[in-house]
Amino acid sequence: GCCEKGGKVMKGKEFLMKYSRILILVLIMAGVSVASPDFLKPSNLLNVARQSSMLLIMSLGMTCAMLLGRGVDMSIGATLSLTSCVAAGFLRSNDTVGSVLMGIVIALVIGMFIGLINGVLISYLHLPAILVTYGIREIIRSVAFFYMDGDIISGFHKIVMFMGSGFAFGAIPTQIIIALVLTVATAWMLKHTRMGRELYVVGANPSAAKFSGLKAEKSVILGFVLSGALAALAGIVYLGRLGAAEAEIGNQFHFQCVSAVAIGGISFAGGAGSAWGAVIGALILNILINGMNLLNISSYWQGTVNGVIIIIAVLLDYVVRKKQTK
Repeated sequence: GCCEKGGKVMKGKEFLMKYSRILILVLIMAGVSVASPDFLKPSNLLNVARQSSMLLIMSLGMTCAMLLGRGVDMSIGATLSLTSCVAAGFLRSNDTVGSVLMGIVIALVIGMFIGLINGVLISYLHLPAILVTYGIREIIRSVAFFYMDGDIISGFHKIVMFMGSGFAFGAIPTQIIIALVLTVATAWMLKHTRMGRELYVVGANPSAAKFSGLKAEKSVILGFVLSGALAALAGIVYLGRLGAAEAEIGNQFHFQCVSAVAIGGISFAGGAGSAWGAVIGALILNILINGMNLLNISSYWQGTVNGVIIIIAVLLDYVVRKKQTK
């Protein structure tokens, strides 16, 4: 170690374990900067931040679900698709502010309802989360295609466009501010509220949670409801960025979310990780993709990068947990 034996100062290995994700982020940024000088251009860095903010909002929801130790939420991209398509009808440019707010509320209610169904099936019937949420994903994707019937809705209210592609204070993209506000709110909820702390307890040790009188089912439902709500919010922001709603959007987002939260240190076994880890994960993923685009590496390899990241993250998680149980 780097310090006194038995002292409270963190040992070198522990320090590396705790801050390994930040170190990886810095090293990747340095590597991409050397490989492509264009990476450090302010316009490109802003683009990376915008791309990351979209993924981050959904990854915060995935974090809440994964902390429970029941598995990943595969329905997150389809939830974004359905909620944004249904809300789109209320968000047109000739609509009033009231109908825009109504559209956002409807999106949130649908997202939370999907999360509720996931949570109930997983908590009360003890079904595997990955299979339940995959099944729900297929159902709600079909509903989105049926609802849109091949249509594309465009021409949204200025409030929606401002959320997805506007600039606050003339320089900062609104979606980055929305993502940061949601990150701070999620981090605060997880650390300082009883329901947030219960997500960790239920994920880390379900039997201990049961003995201490916690209702694990309630926490599991809450985690998946939050996942659905954040996917719906991401859907509204995404509409403002794309300027159009179609049933196909968000199809592969669940894979990106799993990659982001996994590399950000949210444990697959549950009970470990934080909202800020999701920020690091989203940045690492988007910097790698941005770097590949700048270096003209085929987009076919981006899936490989996603896959490698998930495997590395699972291995890291395994090593950390093995050390903790020793």
